[in-house]
Amino acid sequence: MATTLYATKDCPFSRVVRDRLNATGTRFTEIDVGEHPEVIPELLKVTRGRRVVPVLIDGVRIEIAVDGGSEV
Repeated sequence: MATTLYATKDCPFSRVVRDRLNATGTRFTEIDVGEHPEVIPELLKVTRGRRVVPVLIDGVRIEIAVDGGSEV
């Protein structure tokens, strides 16, 4: 199953999730919503309208700013 991380490069919470994925050897696709604002409508569907990162989609499991987040 695919793992996708919606993040921003300056978000410390995104950095924690990114580091965790790298440390466990998890393959993932990272989408920087700051560089790709066209994905924000898709992100808003996943978060039910919350403009926040990080959002991690791992198969059917979704984590939305579990340990804190930054607004986008």
